[in-house]
Amino acid sequence: MESYKHILLAADFSDHGVAVATRAKDLADKYQAKLSIVHVMDNLLITDAAYGSTIPFDLDLTAELMAAAKNRLAKLADKLAIADDCRWIETGSPKLEIIRVAEENKIDLIVVGSHGRHGFALLLGSTANGILHHAQCDVLAVRLYDK
Repeated sequence: MESYKHILLAADFSDHGVAVATRAKDLADKYQAKLSIVHVMDNLLITDAAYGSTIPFDLDLTAELMAAAKNRLAKLADKLAIADDCRWIETGSPKLEIIRVAEENKIDLIVVGSHGRHGFALLLGSTANGILHHAQCDVLAVRLYDK
């Protein structure tokens, strides 16, 4: 097996995110690989039966959440010494966006936590599971334990 050249950390800013980030950094150091980071903001949608469709939240709220996510991503990326051109904030489906970013940037390993922040995702299938089954590269799901 060839060593990894480009590792993508899928950051969700959960309480366990440090463990996942540490594992990604350790692997990048071990393989002398480039380390990149991505965070995906779920589309912020609400449903109102009175309007009969899905209506996006106020755009100002979305802009504020995006700014907060960029700030958190920058702090984590700085700690991990990740270059500015290897940092991505995306919106949409985390599974799909992480896979897209990996394919577009020739990632050969995605590092993700074994469970996300959203309890409802357990009913729909986890992001980590979706990435594992659809990514074209290796995926490491770091086992996360509740304290």
